[in-house]
Amino acid sequence: MITVRGLVKRFETKEATRNVVNGLEFEIPEGKLFTLLGPSGCGKTTTLRMIAGLERPSDGEILLDGKVVYSRSQNVFVPANKRPIGMVFQSYAIWPHMTVFENVAFPLTVSGRLERKAIERKTMEVLELVGLADTAKRSATALSGGQQQRVALARALVREPRVLLLDEPLSNLDAQLRERMRGEIREVQQKLGITAVYVTHDQSEALAISDLVMLMNQGNIVEMGQPQQIYRFPRAEFTANFIGVANALAGVVERRDADGSAVVRTAQGTIVCPTDQELVPGEAVRVFLRPENFRLSRKRHSDAAWTGTVRFSIYQGDAWDYHVDVGGEQLRIRVHQEKVGLSRGDVVYLEADGTAAVVMKVGADGTAAARSPIPERSLSHETSVSAAG
Repeated sequence: MITVRGLVKRFETKEATRNVVNGLEFEIPEGKLFTLLGPSGCGKTTTLRMIAGLERPSDGEILLDGKVVYSRSQNVFVPANKRPIGMVFQSYAIWPHMTVFENVAFPLTVSGRLERKAIERKTMEVLELVGLADTAKRSATALSGGQQQRVALARALVREPRVLLLDEPLSNLDAQLRERMRGEIREVQQKLGITAVYVTHDQSEALAISDLVMLMNQGNIVEMGQPQQIYRFPRAEFTANFIGVANALAGVVERRDADGSAVVRTAQGTIVCPTDQELVPGEAVRVFLRPENFRLSRKRHSDAAWTGTVRFSIYQGDAWDYHVDVGGEQLRIRVHQEKVGLSRGDVVYLEADGTAAVVMKVGADGTAAARSPIPERSLSHETSVSAAG
């Protein structure tokens, strides 16, 4: 549905020339919600604006629905108003002198292609879709923040675009409203089956709403895949640290077992990790484990358990997050189904779930990455997590 080839955006000043986007290559399947995720300044919004036609690329090609909308080699640049897109911005861009109906109907009104009755029908249909039909005659600025964002969404959809582009649409909302609105956006996108490109720096938002996530940093693609895959089995240290929380343990490969697993020695203890990387004994690696990839208890149930001391805890409602000192490192551990939390100074025992661990080689620059493919592992695997007991 959307194809991007060799996409570059270059800014030139008297002092220097700087690439904001460096030769991106990706495809977005029809009907999927595709999220551009990354820290501020990574190039994700610039990429979205180039897809929209609001920013002219320096090089590359963009195809929407099989049609070239930008190509430097072919000297093609289709302006934004002639691309089959609808766009929702970070700011609601609501016109204060118009009603909700007038705001949503505006794209149809200015096009001059439809009769008044057709405009009324289409506008009310899309207001019904986003749950705002009963506010049609109200002033748009009299609505709540969440309702105004739905007005902006309805206005983007009223032209029946082939592609919906959303640039951090929820960043101005409070946490509770943001969570509800992302569910509503996802519901509308799936109900319509529309292809959507969503920009955010919020990792939890990207994981919750996306079919596919493309993580960017410094104008480059770091990793791309299903949310579950890049969370559970990241291929780069940047991914492991940026998406969610990861415990990074420095280690050395002791040996490879017959089944291909790597036995890694760390300051905390030994971990047996499945991997198909070409690791050799004595090689420096880094092992990444999520907070939920541990079994924590007050009693030692195994000789292989690591001994730790609770530094502090945070109650999350559905879980306790513990910061535990183990082998000179502070690890983050998450425990569900625990009624009474642990206290500072309590001694605990940890068992790491090696089947959920990700091993990466440490390069000459000190960063870790999976230089050969991480083995396909079932996403239905249930990590062993238990309450302290």
